[in-house]
Amino acid sequence: MARYWIKRILQAVLTLFLASALSFAIIQLAPGDYLNSLQQNPTISAETIEALRQQFGLDKSPVEQYFLWLSQAIRGNFGESFVYRRPVALLLWERVPATLLLAVASLILTWGLAIPLGIVAAVYQNRRPDYLLQGVSYLAQGFPSFIAGLILLFIAQRTGWFPVGDMTRIDFVDLTPLGKVLDILWHLMLPALTLTIISFAGLQRLMRGNLLDVLGQDYIRTARAKGLPESRVIYVHALRNAINPLITLLGFEFATLLSGAFISEYFFNWPGLGRLILQAVTAQDLYLVMASLMLGSVMLILGNLLADILLQWADPRIRLHSEP
Repeated sequence: MARYWIKRILQAVLTLFLASALSFAIIQLAPGDYLNSLQQNPTISAETIEALRQQFGLDKSPVEQYFLWLSQAIRGNFGESFVYRRPVALLLWERVPATLLLAVASLILTWGLAIPLGIVAAVYQNRRPDYLLQGVSYLAQGFPSFIAGLILLFIAQRTGWFPVGDMTRIDFVDLTPLGKVLDILWHLMLPALTLTIISFAGLQRLMRGNLLDVLGQDYIRTARAKGLPESRVIYVHALRNAINPLITLLGFEFATLLSGAFISEYFFNWPGLGRLILQAVTAQDLYLVMASLMLGSVMLILGNLLADILLQWADPRIRLHSEP
């Protein structure tokens, strides 16, 4: 087991190094830098621009800038934001909890809907529930994320049933602990639904297809011939094998939710990473963009590790390491 964890750690370090180098190179391909916009301001002197260029290290070559940033990042210092003039790590730390809350809530809703509906569609293959669920999945897959967000935003504004901005109400500090939790969940509902609508349809169809493949296997026919209850055949024998490919996708799902949350955060004014990253990209805030990309890479690595662990739990035949 120790060899397995050492191997995973080395793979993670190599992945982060390659991702950081590639990200830095792509950012450098953009014309100009953050200081170009300041040069258009007549109240800022050329001496001030040059002093800022030296302060941020932009007077060095791209290779020197990268290794200077990397040497600092290894020690936990991701630089200072050009726009906010604050440490990048502190800016991300303030926004990460809100984005993670939104991503995890959407992940739970997506899997909580997709798996049961996929099972129902497979069990009732070519019958009315299957046709209905296939129609719903086709409709949901055809909805762009911004259209789903606009529709939910329109419903919230017309009905007044849901809040449409921020993460909490104005008098949040005066609420009881339970009231604070309920208030955050109430504000979370529409942003999480926006992400769920565009995610669950494909997962549901994949669950249906996998389960139908497994239900056609010989061992399933043998289990039925032995007289086992249909519920045991489906939920004990078939489901554990059918769900394995979906668990493999969990790592990618977890990472893509970070970028996918941007639409929800923008429409519903959710104080997460999405808007911060957009502003950083627009302003060419180099170190803030780099730290955001590294955060996405870390989430991908953690998601894949979580998927490996869940695969072993779901299927005892899978081992994370070879026996000596």
